[in-house]
Amino acid sequence: MKLSLTEADTQPILSALAEANRAHNAAYPGDSADRQQVHTVYGGANLFKNGSPQKLGQIALKTLQTYAPDFCALARVLGFAGSDLLPVSQVGINALATACAADPQGMKERNPAAWLAYTVYERVVHKLQTEPVEDNRIDFEDGYGNRPDAEEDADAVRTAEEVAKGMEQGSLPPFIGIRIKTFTEECRRRSMRTLDLFLTRLAELTGGKLPQNFIITLPKVTHPEQVEALAKLLDVIEAKNGYAAGSLKLEIMIEATQAIIDRTGDSQILKLARAAKGRCRSAIFGTYDYTATCNITAAHQTHTHPACDFARHVLQVSLAGTGINISDGATTVMPIGPHKPGADGLLNPQQHAENMRAVHSAWKLHYDNVRHSLRHAYYQGWDLNPGQLPIRYAAVYAYFLEGLPDAAKRLEAFVNKAAQATLVGNTFDDAATGQGLLNFFLRGIACGAITEQEAAATGITMEELRGRSFVQIVSNRTHG
Repeated sequence: MKLSLTEADTQPILSALAEANRAHNAAYPGDSADRQQVHTVYGGANLFKNGSPQKLGQIALKTLQTYAPDFCALARVLGFAGSDLLPVSQVGINALATACAADPQGMKERNPAAWLAYTVYERVVHKLQTEPVEDNRIDFEDGYGNRPDAEEDADAVRTAEEVAKGMEQGSLPPFIGIRIKTFTEECRRRSMRTLDLFLTRLAELTGGKLPQNFIITLPKVTHPEQVEALAKLLDVIEAKNGYAAGSLKLEIMIEATQAIIDRTGDSQILKLARAAKGRCRSAIFGTYDYTATCNITAAHQTHTHPACDFARHVLQVSLAGTGINISDGATTVMPIGPHKPGADGLLNPQQHAENMRAVHSAWKLHYDNVRHSLRHAYYQGWDLNPGQLPIRYAAVYAYFLEGLPDAAKRLEAFVNKAAQATLVGNTFDDAATGQGLLNFFLRGIACGAITEQEAAATGITMEELRGRSFVQIVSNRTHG
């Protein structure tokens, strides 16, 4: 066969292309293989104590048992498909629960609505009892407010001491961190001082060790120099306190239009993330601050406003493939009834009914907001109140369990097809889809929505799942 191109023709082009490919792959290494938490619970630093997550879990469980004492009630409040056909009487509920517990697979086929409602409820209860908070952020910003300097100084030191206790006792959630104030002119000195006090005291107590998955949140970022300043401060703090170089990670909060488009008209988000010099682990979208900067009036500052979806999509495409996680905002309507029990600890029937309506309405809004986020591939969000925790998990678990049958069949088919195609020497080009299905199970297992047994039913072993690589699974099976 005759060729027109010689080695001399192609070599400089191939060399330049190889260098460009290496640069691209370095900038876009792909999604992180690390676990991503499904939520971050924010709470004022003045309230934080070692054991706070466990206390939040107890409150959350009590709230669930008060306002949705059984799986049928919760399914009706949240509007699960087929929930209108679930029993109301205690006898009927008990009988259905017994059937679901005794033969879950059979109930999944005969009465999928009952199986889903029962399974979600049981797994939510288990989650609240064992790991009620996945991520806790000790807040020195909006959840804390402006306080006298002496008070914030004391809280910065005290919360560091509480975190050190939690490290010693093994009582911290899987992810934890602090949110400092903004780096605006009004707050930058106060913010830096709080950061310094907290990290210096923590290092004194732990010998320079950090909690697992510790992160520092910088809110209301508007330009890269703010992120760069934080990264430089962390360089100095690490060097002076014995923390490992590069161990202090940060996340940025996208809460203003200027964080989306900069003053030159360019896309800003990737610039903000890169200004962290490798320290940026995630970016969080702040729904309500963002809508305020868009001049959207309070009545329309909703989680699902089209302006928010635009910002979400820009944030998503800007960071796709970089390994930096994205997180959605909070539901600001709290599930709190208007009436508190009197001295006798009781409510009259009207007060009880009004409390039920208020909590159920807030729950449904939060559920719909979380599902909206999940549909947009935002698998993490904020929670502000323990009463939101059952609904966060209910929404996430329902999402994964509803998609489980289809995902299981597709993953099994992809693995089999890939192995067969590779054996006959053909190229298999669906690895990205296979990896997406694998990620579905990894996320579901990590948060407790899917059991290891349900994942193993696809034919994938837990060892293969923990390897987190679909291409590697296919390769091992082909050459094994």
